[in-house]
Amino acid sequence: MKHRKDGTAESVYCNGRIYTVDPAFSVASALAVRDGRFIFAGSDEGARAFAGEQTVTIDLQGQTVLPGLIDSHLHFQAIGLSLMRLDAFLKPKQGILDDVAEAYNRSERGGWIQGWGWSQLEWDPPVLPTKEELDAIAPDVPVVLARVCGHVTWVNSRALELAGITADTPDPPGGEIIRDHDGSPTGVLVDTAIDYVTRHVPEPTESEKTVALKLAQEHLLSYGITGVRDAAYRYDPAMVNEVKSLYSSGELKMRIYQMCSPETAAELFYGLPAGEREGLYDNRYTIRSVKLMADGSLGGGSAWLLEEYSDRPGHFGNPRYTDEDLYGLVKEARRAGFQVNTHALGDAAVRQALNAYERVLTEEPATDHRYCIEHAEVVALEDIPRFARLGVLPSMQTVFATSDWKMAETRLGHGSQRLKGVNAFRKFLESGCIVANGTDSPVELVNPYHNLYAAVTRVDRDGQPPGGWYPEECLTREEALRSYTIWAAYAQFEEHTRGSIEAGKLADFVVIDRDYMLCPAEEIKDLEALRTVLGGENLYVRSQRS
Repeated sequence: MKHRKDGTAESVYCNGRIYTVDPAFSVASALAVRDGRFIFAGSDEGARAFAGEQTVTIDLQGQTVLPGLIDSHLHFQAIGLSLMRLDAFLKPKQGILDDVAEAYNRSERGGWIQGWGWSQLEWDPPVLPTKEELDAIAPDVPVVLARVCGHVTWVNSRALELAGITADTPDPPGGEIIRDHDGSPTGVLVDTAIDYVTRHVPEPTESEKTVALKLAQEHLLSYGITGVRDAAYRYDPAMVNEVKSLYSSGELKMRIYQMCSPETAAELFYGLPAGEREGLYDNRYTIRSVKLMADGSLGGGSAWLLEEYSDRPGHFGNPRYTDEDLYGLVKEARRAGFQVNTHALGDAAVRQALNAYERVLTEEPATDHRYCIEHAEVVALEDIPRFARLGVLPSMQTVFATSDWKMAETRLGHGSQRLKGVNAFRKFLESGCIVANGTDSPVELVNPYHNLYAAVTRVDRDGQPPGGWYPEECLTREEALRSYTIWAAYAQFEEHTRGSIEAGKLADFVVIDRDYMLCPAEEIKDLEALRTVLGGENLYVRSQRS
């Protein structure tokens, strides 16, 4: 990047429709960039005043510009790995089996077949799969296929054999081995039971991990995503070092706000001064948060609920912690000055997390902790006001309201009172909360425009249900965009440097193919990125199509 000593801009973009997402939600026509930051946003005339002989001027030709999008909850490396593995994303069961058979025919004996993305709710009938279905096409090669939620895995008999799982194997705390009528494993493992198998799966090589990180970055940039809160908390020290190495070499440019497991945080980061773990590599990498796991997923039947599952009487889900264990982890993070982000999807897990936060913050107050509850998908109505009162942010996935609505009614009971607290975006906002938005990719497609569409319409991409699912929870277009920009930046303490197009902030923005604020609502899901700029550098430009 060329640096200007004469005060002129390196680049000027003019003749556009720029939604700055500043406090007034101002609309500009031009912007100017120098040294990786915005130096101006306003009129064409005002921007051109910053142009010098060497300034690159780009005519936007009326195109729409948004601040660089920030996905507040995804799994960065897992996105890349999923692109390298068998793609089972929401496919019919027979299609998945055909793909496994093809992979088996070209596999090396002793290797593993791995895939991601199936959901029994997409099948007819919508029932969990069995090991026998995989055994018939891959009898002597272990097969491990993760459900789309990441909390359930489908394996064959060879994988069970290698893991030593039999009818006598007990369910681990926080997990479940699904069994048939005689107690034998069916081949479906839930949450911590998955570890029985995955500990035997060969780790990706260092080369594969590096490729995955690069693939993930390329994929995200193609959608206009310039920053993420990476919820892949299991990064070990070697993985963190690999990420840092890629930043040092300039191969990794994405802005990542890294969540860590409490074990990794305690080992590597709790004792470091902020300057050695925040804003590294020109404000591209920050580690100041811990991720805790209080339960599983609603689709996998492991979200921890206050009332039993409507489709499984007597089952309440799978809690991961005792109250004291969770309190201890939150307190340890508090004393280290770290933000706490707790995966809590069911209303019982959400309440447990709120209780732990409140107890710790009462004992050791913090005026600006910004603790988050990741997902907050099912929340008891009486607990929603507690978020704002405690200063806790719901980090949510608005697309879940449209991908999970049928399943939520099955799991929680059609028309039940507790459905009113499912993905209750509007209730959170009206209670005084800021909502950070993300996709949980690869659980969902990383496409941010699907998320914005779901937030605004509460209708899935097939137009169902007509009128929207609990449409009173819809966000306005402005609110939805804020949840993906300035509010997402707030969730990681970076609202003063990112999240809007204002002078002094990092020059991250995306040019899209139609006007997000004015196009018909049904077109929001079809938006595409034309250009992604991060720190003033063009990192993605869509090729011309014939």
